[in-house]
Amino acid sequence: MATSVESKQAYQEKVEAQVDKLNAQIDELKAKADQAKADASVEYHSQMEELYAKRDAAKAKLEELQQAGEEAWQDIQKGFESAWNELVNAFDSASKKFQ
Repeated sequence: MATSVESKQAYQEKVEAQVDKLNAQIDELKAKADQAKADASVEYHSQMEELYAKRDAAKAKLEELQQAGEEAWQDIQKGFESAWNELVNAFDSASKKFQ
C-alpha cells in the first residue's frame, strides 16, 4: 500500500513542477505578445484566452488528483494528462505565432 502512496506523491510533485514551469513560460509569452504590434493584438488575446482556459482545466484536474483517494487517483491521472497535453499543444502553437 505504501508504494501507491509514494507513486501518487511522486507523480504529484513531478506534475506540480511541470505546471509551475509552464506557467512561467505562459507569463513570458504574454510579455512578448504585449509588445507585439496592434494588428497582432486580437490574435494574441484569442491565443492567450485559449491558453488560460486550458491552464485552468489542467489546474482543476490537478486539484482533483490531489484530493483523490488511492483507488481513484490513477483514473484522474488520465484526465489530467489529457488536459495537460491540450495545454502544452496550445502553448506550443501560441509560442510559434509570437516568436
